[in-house]
Amino acid sequence: MTEFFLMVLIVLSLLILVYLYRVIQGPTVFDRVLGLNGISTKAIILVVVMGTVYDRVDMFVDISTGYALLNLVGAFAIAKFLEQRGNL
Repeated sequence: MTEFFLMVLIVLSLLILVYLYRVIQGPTVFDRVLGLNGISTKAIILVVVMGTVYDRVDMFVDISTGYALLNLVGAFAIAKFLEQRGNL
């Protein structure tokens, strides 16, 4: 079972690299924001899978929930900033 979780962690890491390419090469700001949200989502899943590997799911779910809330607030802040900037 550990080999399965190791493969899941590797695949998630590769997906994060794909999103990182989108953040770096994104032609617009919106592409970069979506890339950052994708990285955050995959990182949350990565933390939960790591919790499953270490048999401490309860602690890692708490950490991932806090990270998800930070991601949500950050996305709202960026959206609000881009909305304000569009009115200028």
